[in-house]
Amino acid sequence: MGLQASALTHQEINQAKVPVIYEENHLLPMGFIHLAFRGGGSLSDKNQLGLAKLFAQVLNEGTKELGAVGFAQALEQKAISLNVDTSTEDLQITLEFLKEYEDEAITRLKELLKSPNFTQNALEKVKTRMLAALLQKESDFDYLAKLTLKQELFANTPLANAALGTKESLQKIKLEDLKQQFAKVFELNKLVVVLGGDLKIDQTLKRLDNALNFLPQGKAYEEPYFETSDQKSEKILYKDTEQAFVYFGAPFKIKDLKQDLAKSKVMMFVLGGGFGSRLMEKIRVQEGLAYSVYIRSNFSKVAHFASGYLQTKLSTQAKSVALVKKIVKEFIEKGMTQQELDDAKKFLLGSEPLRNETISSRLNTTYNYFYLGLPLNFNQTLLDQIQKMSLKEINDFIKAHTEINDLTFAIVSNKKSKDK
Repeated sequence: MGLQASALTHQEINQAKVPVIYEENHLLPMGFIHLAFRGGGSLSDKNQLGLAKLFAQVLNEGTKELGAVGFAQALEQKAISLNVDTSTEDLQITLEFLKEYEDEAITRLKELLKSPNFTQNALEKVKTRMLAALLQKESDFDYLAKLTLKQELFANTPLANAALGTKESLQKIKLEDLKQQFAKVFELNKLVVVLGGDLKIDQTLKRLDNALNFLPQGKAYEEPYFETSDQKSEKILYKDTEQAFVYFGAPFKIKDLKQDLAKSKVMMFVLGGGFGSRLMEKIRVQEGLAYSVYIRSNFSKVAHFASGYLQTKLSTQAKSVALVKKIVKEFIEKGMTQQELDDAKKFLLGSEPLRNETISSRLNTTYNYFYLGLPLNFNQTLLDQIQKMSLKEINDFIKAHTEINDLTFAIVSNKKSKDK
């Protein structure tokens, strides 16, 4: 069998009905398994900032029996890759292997989950690494501006917190916290499985059942939703920088993604998504204020907002900010031209299929649609909607979203800055 579309099934593991997104592809003798435990990300850190990230990193330190080095060597001998990471909402385990070592790869996964290296030595090692990363971030002005924007857009919510935590919060985390996190995260009703490659799906699922059936059912994850600030605030951090790092964002209130995702893609592409976009043409090409500038939409189950970025000279910081506001305002008031719509269609219809050429990118797209509550084959619907979109339809949509004018700015600058 060659290529096929991704599909959805369910596997019962310990009486929990686990959704499984899969695509068999027998072109190469390789497979991968992606386990997403919903609610295992940094959003759930609460008063223990950095816990989700630290927990995932300790899971990358192997088993208690083999330790980090021994476990890594056992994987390497069979060309198996096993990685644990977190996003805002999820903890993710990714397992990649040659077809002949599928059984061993899943056995190693089971060993890791049965006996993670929750030792003081592993905890201190990971803490040291994360504290060093935090220290580096103090001079990473992109990171600081991006974090400040989140703090302004989502003040007093978990979205405002740094996934890496703080020096103080990391130092307080103990081994007992890791054990409690394990019990909280690894529940089967929070799990979504993604499988791909040269696999016999039924056999792979039986092996996974055997590896995971010791985990409790638990409860399904319920996503919180956070409103985006419309306060039009401007926060400046002063650092020893030679450039101004300007991040900006605004609410983007989309109620029905099935109807509006295509329109939002076209809208954001023309406003700030490529070389011919309004922001790029005015700010880079005509004014020469920045090498790069963009704005894009961000749609998840926890927030809907638009965000953008530019980097400019200290002397042109205020001018650049004013110009972003002006361009966005004009675009919302007047919409786009027929030529801009035609160009956007040509680019999006040509590039969208290329983004789904590989099995991993296809499965990633499919998982994202599943997560958003859209049909698994929504990509074709999206392309059809873009193809058929009229100028009136897109401009009515643009003019209805005046909330994008409510821009908040987070800027890392230098007190030497003097606007000319």
